[in-house]
Amino acid sequence: MMLLTAGTRGDVEPFTALARHAAACGHEVRLALPDDAVAPADVDTVPLGLDARRVLAPPGRSPIAIAHHVRSEVRPAMRRMFAAAVRETVAFDPDVVVHHPLILSAPMVTDTLGVPRVLAEFAPVATPSARFPAAGGPTATRDLGSGNRTSYAVPRAAARLFDADVARAAAGLPGGRGPARRSSSRATLMAVSPALLPRPDDWPERVHQTGAWYEDGPAPTADPAVAAFLDAGPFVVASLGSMASLGPSADGEASARGRAVVTAARFHGLRVLLVTGWGGLALPSECRGPDVLAVRSAPFDAVLPGAALAVHHGGAGTSHAVARAGVPAVVVPVTADQPFWAAQLHRQGLAAAAVPLRRLSAWTLASAMGDALSRRERAAEVGRLVRREHGVRRAVDVLESL
Repeated sequence: MMLLTAGTRGDVEPFTALARHAAACGHEVRLALPDDAVAPADVDTVPLGLDARRVLAPPGRSPIAIAHHVRSEVRPAMRRMFAAAVRETVAFDPDVVVHHPLILSAPMVTDTLGVPRVLAEFAPVATPSARFPAAGGPTATRDLGSGNRTSYAVPRAAARLFDADVARAAAGLPGGRGPARRSSSRATLMAVSPALLPRPDDWPERVHQTGAWYEDGPAPTADPAVAAFLDAGPFVVASLGSMASLGPSADGEASARGRAVVTAARFHGLRVLLVTGWGGLALPSECRGPDVLAVRSAPFDAVLPGAALAVHHGGAGTSHAVARAGVPAVVVPVTADQPFWAAQLHRQGLAAAAVPLRRLSAWTLASAMGDALSRRERAAEVGRLVRREHGVRRAVDVLESL
């Protein structure tokens, strides 16, 4: 079984959970992942030549800076990833390939090898529905009615921009080129909880909504200093995950966000675990105190249970982790599928209305926190439902059925 993933922690950790469970079931598994991901010691892994942090963190917001970043960083990185996915898959010679939507060279290599291909989605991007818009599109936060299905053309068009790079990667296939036609995936594993996104009635049968993929074993433990802080009273967990501040004012922006979080939490009498991640949040010196602890990272499964609420960016992995813990949320979406999940969590009664990043302030955050705190009963109810899902087990069952 060859597993191919791209992206950040929220894309890597679910594939790692799937790899571990499949291996425990007796399958030979290899996981290809970004170069900057933390490779699990107990999983057979190979790098894909992609540094997700460099690709996702351009050094500015101007059109010229972004265009230069795409030309100098994004395209070469994607080209290396496509080629590595082909090379490593051919070398492993698997019976089945499971891949992230960004691994655009997967269809060509599976067609050449004659093995089933299974697409894994952590948000509805490649599987159209008339019931809601594509998660990664510009209109992901509202129902477009008859235009919902059409919105899925946007991510398809974005993928076509890399057709030439995929074709170059096909040079590594037996025979020197890929097939002219790319067949459809044998199945799609939609690693999304139905408690967060109820299955629409127009997904085909080959789409299997497994629930989120996470480790079934004991929850990790927090660092002793973190655990002691959490035991000292009601707290908020705040994280923007892999989102980074950009441009020359990056440090000031991160500090301003951290100040807003701490000030809003203090308004509600809550302490703050500030998870700074890639630098989207920072703790300014004037906000330091015994009621605030800033750490670079922390295992969500260890720190979220018991939290009064969470402030997060709305990535699929974080959204599911917070929901699984039964914790209400304030979502500050930044990009990609985050606005979709922010809107969906609000619809399901798990989060306050989203706070756009440009409107983030102590006042807007304090107001949203008050709303979120009123949703604790609903969040606890959904948490019980999500914890009963065993996504990786269902996913492996589907793969074995192929």
